[in-house]
Amino acid sequence: ASSSVEMLLLSRVVMGLGAAGPRVVALAIVRDLYSGREMAKMMSIAMMIFTLVPAIAPMLGAGIIFLTSWRAIFLAFALFALIIILWMGLRLPEPLAVENRRPFRLPQLMAALVEMIQHPTVRLSMLVQCLCLAMLFCMITLVQPIYDVVFDRAESFPFWFGFIALMSGTGSLINASVVVRLGMRRMVTWALCGQIGLSALMLLLESLHLPNDTMFGLFVAWQTSVFFMAGLTLGNLNAMAMEPMGHIAGMAASIVGGVSTIFAAAAAATVGLLFDGSIAPLTGAILLMVALAFLIMLHMARVEMRHPAE
Repeated sequence: ASSSVEMLLLSRVVMGLGAAGPRVVALAIVRDLYSGREMAKMMSIAMMIFTLVPAIAPMLGAGIIFLTSWRAIFLAFALFALIIILWMGLRLPEPLAVENRRPFRLPQLMAALVEMIQHPTVRLSMLVQCLCLAMLFCMITLVQPIYDVVFDRAESFPFWFGFIALMSGTGSLINASVVVRLGMRRMVTWALCGQIGLSALMLLLESLHLPNDTMFGLFVAWQTSVFFMAGLTLGNLNAMAMEPMGHIAGMAASIVGGVSTIFAAAAAATVGLLFDGSIAPLTGAILLMVALAFLIMLHMARVEMRHPAE
């Protein structure tokens, strides 16, 4: 049992370190088993899980607390960890052949990092993924204060948020269905272009001072579109970054996941400090990030035309 806030925060850090492992391993396993657009299809399904679980977590946590107490949250964490251990131990064989395994040594790790940074598609895919994940983190960070302060719907927030996450999760399913035919870069570029229009429209509507109930409905629709965009982009961006790095899939998954998560968390913290009782800071930040991500994707297309073999 924790006797202080500091000990509680330290425990959360340790839990975060433990939770990071399964995400990295999952992406590395997908890369070991698949390549190309088929990998993007499987990445979309994996990223759908990664996106939906944090989104429905408030509703799940509220349900656990309602049925028991806040202490049961930590028991739930232990139960989830036990399920993961049993499932992987009994159902998941090692997909990486022995001859393809690399020693866990600092020189090899640094060489893998340099190789990733030097590859233009990997580098640009990571940048766009940082921005897309930052948009998602900004939404998750500010949406509860917005429901509470702006729309006075704090009590119903977990249920709205969970419902929206489930609805927008269809983005990953749609991407998994069509990415094999349309391609990863095209899907990401189109999704970002659409979100530029929706975010710009939302920023304009916010300035018109429409009735509160009307604005709430518009905000819910826009919130859904941001999660939907994540479903159309994150899996593809992971696949694009991992595709040339099949020989160092574990290291690549670690770097891509770590860099994008740290960047997204820092961006969300910064945007969170700008909250002024309106939706304008969130809308403006997401519009800026999605526009920048779109420009990087256009640059990536030019780079790939100049270096088709990379």
